[in-house]
Order: sequence, then structure tokens, then C-alpha cells
Amino acid sequence: MAYKDMMEQEEIFSKVLRAGRRTYFFDVRSTKAGDYYLTITESKKFTNDDGSFHYKKHKVYLYKEDFSEFKDILGEMTDYIIDEKGEEVISERHQKDFKKEEFITNEETTEETTEETPSSSESFTDVNFEDI
Repeated sequence: MAYKDMMEQEEIFSKVLRAGRRTYFFDVRSTKAGDYYLTITESKKFTNDDGSFHYKKHKVYLYKEDFSEFKDILGEMTDYIIDEKGEEVISERHQKDFKKEEFITNEETTEETTEETPSSSESFTDVNFEDI
């Protein structure tokens, strides 16, 4: 990349959000005309079979004329998710070392839950791939 192109991509202001295997970079950059825009980059770390690793990156360019609508829709979508599913991160339950008191049940609670929930044979059709 030429020096001139590098100067056009110079970061004016930056913030980093580290979130497990993902890192989000928020960078204010300058256009050729001297106006500012925002880039949001998601970088995710992947481990290869041999133990080495690589990153996959995805980038979004957000310009000032879209800020208001983007902010409104982002707020609406995040509010919807929190309203529907709460703030608990469900994927944490699937981690090997996940332990949380509210998910430890005693026999009495298990019996009540079983009565209300259809058995797995009623709600799931077993497929044998040898039949296909």
C-alpha cells in the first residue's frame, strides 16, 4: 500500500473491545475530503489442528449520514433481544466448566419439569442415517 493510501486510512480515534475469541475494533478514520467515518472490525481467532492459529476479520464501514438510523435500529434490535431472552448468555451453559446454582435442580424440581415438558420421544423423531 502506498504511503499516500496509508495516510488516508490513518486512525483518528480508536477503541478495542475484547470478547473471548472475538475482538472488536472501532476506528474513526478520515475520508479524502477530510470528513470522518467509522469502521467496525470483528477479528476472530481460530486454532488450526497443528496448534497454530489464524484470524478471520470482517469489517463494516459506517458513514455519518447513516449514524442516526444505524443507532436507532441497533438499539431496537438489542432491546428486542434483551426483552425476549434476557441478559443471560445462554451459550455459557454449554461451556465445560459452567456452574450456576439456578441450573442445579433437585429431584422435586426435575419431576415438576418432566410433567410439563413432552418426553423426548414425543417431540423428536429418531432418524437412522443407514436408512437413507
